[in-house]
Amino acid sequence: MAILKVIEVLANSNKGWEDAAKKAVEQASKSVKNIRSVYIKEQSATVKDGKLDDYRVNVKVTFEVN
Repeated sequence: MAILKVIEVLANSNKGWEDAAKKAVEQASKSVKNIRSVYIKEQSATVKDGKLDDYRVNVKVTFEVN
């Protein structure tokens, strides 16, 4: 039986939501090992001059605890 833990990570990108999610996982993996999955909880963006400017995600990261 595996024990799993979930943390929330906020990340942003000027490229898109997918890039923001990738950044969240990359940042989390610096201090958390055995990441199993991610769940995109929320997506948002800021608007500048009538265009999407900064993409933001709230990601739930699930990892196994040894």
